[in-house]
Amino acid sequence: MTAIGKLFRTTAFRLTLAYLLIFAVFAAALLGYFAWNANRLINDQITTTVDAEMSELSELYQRRGLRGIVFAIENRALRPGANLYLITSPTGQSVAGNVSSLAPGVIEKTGWSETPYRRLDDPDSPNHRALVKVEQLSSGFRLLIGHDLEERRRLFDIVGDAAKWSVLIVFVLGLGGGIFVSRRVLRKIDAITGTTQRIMAGDLSGRLPVGRSGDELDRLAENLNIMLERIEALMSGLKEVSDNIAHDLKTPLTRLRNRAEEALARAGNEAEYRAALERTIEESDGLIRTFNALLMIARAESGQARGNMDDFDAADVAAGIQELYEPLAEDDELTLKVVTSPAPVHGNRELISQALANLVENAIKYGKPVSADGAAAAEIVIDARREGDQVLLSVSDHGAGIPEADRKHAVQRFVRLEASRTLPGSGLGLSLASAVATLHGGELRLDDNAPGLRVTLVLPAATGEALAAQSGNVPQK
Repeated sequence: MTAIGKLFRTTAFRLTLAYLLIFAVFAAALLGYFAWNANRLINDQITTTVDAEMSELSELYQRRGLRGIVFAIENRALRPGANLYLITSPTGQSVAGNVSSLAPGVIEKTGWSETPYRRLDDPDSPNHRALVKVEQLSSGFRLLIGHDLEERRRLFDIVGDAAKWSVLIVFVLGLGGGIFVSRRVLRKIDAITGTTQRIMAGDLSGRLPVGRSGDELDRLAENLNIMLERIEALMSGLKEVSDNIAHDLKTPLTRLRNRAEEALARAGNEAEYRAALERTIEESDGLIRTFNALLMIARAESGQARGNMDDFDAADVAAGIQELYEPLAEDDELTLKVVTSPAPVHGNRELISQALANLVENAIKYGKPVSADGAAAAEIVIDARREGDQVLLSVSDHGAGIPEADRKHAVQRFVRLEASRTLPGSGLGLSLASAVATLHGGELRLDDNAPGLRVTLVLPAATGEALAAQSGNVPQK
């Protein structure tokens, strides 16, 4: 398609033509209304003047008779720009006046009419038109008084010329404006099209150009750029996850195969076979937990869990996690405490519970005090409270913590810092907690506990109505 063809097919050009047509119609209607009012005003002025003269001459005829009115008409007909005058006998013959010819039948009809005519002083001129009034006098004489309509014709000619030039100017300016606007829009659209083609070709780093006008196309480009950044981040995360899965799962799968092969090669009795099978089952359980964690992260990031959200008190979740993990903490010589206050949230209870459980597991694994002098308490604290319009679920320990430079990196999938590589785990606990927080419109914070680490799941608090419902005091509507 040629550039002109593309230009004419743009929505901006078509809208410009539509507005141009509407404006032209309104302009024509306005000019028509003006012409109609001007015509009415001219006719009113003519009828007023003619009626006044008709009354005056009729009265003169009553007082002075035919001689008096003839004398008055002859005098008035000699004035520059005089009206039309004609008085005829009962037989239709002209007695006095300045009219040489009229349309047939005009003088026989009383009242108003519009007729072509010729003057006595200019018999060779083309016919003009006049608005005339005829009245019958006594003794059968008829009196005609009229006014030339040349002024009205000139006015119509002026209005007609103005209308033609106005339509031409509007059309030219509208067409030029439409081309200008369409080319400007088309340049932006072509730039957006070029960028999208590069993106479809695989270059996810491309971004749509954003101008400084702040118009609807710029706002659309800004929103699309935000979407592209999100897509690029998801694709990068997908690639990273794929690489990490291939790397991190290859080792346990290889170990699983080697143990099975070793059992076939070396085991000689039932006890050795049973021990090999138990190790294989344990390794398989670890793989299943890893895949379950990945599925839960994917479920949270895709938003599929939004359909299972309900109102509940996060303090109950914290108390349940403390009861569940307290024996495991005691086995590691740690004290697991819980500090709660009413913390109403609206969300997926299963995912929030799993996220908090992951934080507690990490604290039990890595939260032992690094010094044995008793300077730091061997305890883990679960805190659930409401703070303004947010609910904070935090797990604090007094372990080695995470350096501030590594905290942003620690929430990524399969990331395990150097201090944790010797301990069992998949590196998905913080990733799941971060995905759950994002699903609920919150965030995951990693802060220094001086010493140790405080991990906080920040969630939006439920509304006052939801809180009332939990307490059984739902207001009556």
